[in-house]
Amino acid sequence: MPYDAVVIGAGVNGLAAALHLATKGWKIIVVERAEIAGGAVKTAEITQPGFRHDVYAMNLGLFAGSPFFAAHKDRLLAHGLDFVGAEHCFATAFPDGGWLGVEKNSEANASRIAALSPADAERWRAMTAAFGEDAPHIFGLLGTPLPSWQALRVAFSAWRARGTAWVADTARLLVSSPREWLDENFESEQLKAMLAIWGMHLDFSPDCAGGALFPYLEAMADQAFGMALGRGGADTIISALVRAIDAAGGEVRLGAPVQSIAIEGGAAKGVVLAGGERIEATRGVIANLHPRVLFGQLVPATSAATRRLARFRSGPATMMIHLALNDLPDWSAGAELRRFAYVHLAPSLSALARTYTDALDGLLPAEPGLVVGQPTAIDPSRAPPGKHVLWIQVRVLPSRIRGDAAGSIAGRNWDEVKEAYANRVIGIIERYAPGFAGSILARAVHSPADLERDNPNLVGGDSLGGSHHLDQNFLFRPAFGWSRYGTPVDRLFMVGASTWPGAGTGAGSGFTLAKMLAGA
Repeated sequence: MPYDAVVIGAGVNGLAAALHLATKGWKIIVVERAEIAGGAVKTAEITQPGFRHDVYAMNLGLFAGSPFFAAHKDRLLAHGLDFVGAEHCFATAFPDGGWLGVEKNSEANASRIAALSPADAERWRAMTAAFGEDAPHIFGLLGTPLPSWQALRVAFSAWRARGTAWVADTARLLVSSPREWLDENFESEQLKAMLAIWGMHLDFSPDCAGGALFPYLEAMADQAFGMALGRGGADTIISALVRAIDAAGGEVRLGAPVQSIAIEGGAAKGVVLAGGERIEATRGVIANLHPRVLFGQLVPATSAATRRLARFRSGPATMMIHLALNDLPDWSAGAELRRFAYVHLAPSLSALARTYTDALDGLLPAEPGLVVGQPTAIDPSRAPPGKHVLWIQVRVLPSRIRGDAAGSIAGRNWDEVKEAYANRVIGIIERYAPGFAGSILARAVHSPADLERDNPNLVGGDSLGGSHHLDQNFLFRPAFGWSRYGTPVDRLFMVGASTWPGAGTGAGSGFTLAKMLAGA
């Protein structure tokens, strides 16, 4: 019996689309090449038994605050979804022994900033006061398809409520680099560094146009709402989605790689699995895939439009290092840092800019930006009693190695150099937390090459589904004319991090497409 739609890929956007359509009466099947669902959201014991590591995504704040979760909250909670709130969200430790952080207490944040700059503290307070009025308009835009009448209505509503000057200032924010926005608003170099690292969570160095929005939104949203982690692991959202799809009459089939998409008369009619089984789809195929995987591997890139999609540009690579620990790092900057979900090691805008340039030049950065996640500070259930896991994301790195900026690593292949480079990362943390290395019980290092082997959508080790620079964002994600989830093949749709609104766990593209297809 044919299905209404086949979804390729059991990542968060594919599962979100499947669940929404299933609840609207569509007969849905999700096919996934891997033996577990989740894509870049999965949790596993990859160091020692009893230590549960979020292999890629850790922060689920975007999911917890998403329109998709609001629409399906009761259903997902009934199927086991559980969050743990983090009130101490992120901090940056500095080489001089100081630190600065953001928690769910705006006055505590402002007081720490005031010690560096009273003027910055006042600007922070003003920004905090305005965020409550600004956020609905900004998030409203991020939650609408582009282009669309809905987006125009959001913009018109913002103009009526906030005025022409606010619309102009927001437009400037959308196209500004982090450095431009930070220099315009603050004078403390430490405050600027604390915020600028959020640009590197995407692929924005301090000087990349379009990178200012994320640091602003992350800081203000975390301060307002806190962060959200999955109790026991980020995969709580995946297991709940899979169970909810099953309960709604849908199907998720794992270990089922797609060999090709069946196209007849210029329209997608289903998929062919490895081994030859064909699954029919009467209303369409939804691909939760990177454009270079979809067009080039599953669909021949024979037209100008499909070739343009197949050239979708990746961002810089990343490395994941997972540690089983006897104890959390003993941060020299202060014991308070042990309470934060994230501790960033990114001392300055110039250091971040140098790292980014080195990575683009094919060099292993001497001092990469580090995102040190401390999930067991928030959720002790992820490790045996008294033990901890550490989640380290190294940003940013080259996909292909041409050399080493520090001149000490000779290899040119990630399989050869990943352990040596992980040692460099551990050494950097050791400088901020002396004795840290002695607390390590076991480690698992995932290089950019490992990321792509594990998940072909992480092309070149880019964990973000493609660069978010302005030429590949908004109306241009993944390409101009194809930002509303359609493709040059009729009834073939595309969702995921490579589509608007981009990377993250918010399920934005999957939910938006599903609503468009179902009519609500």
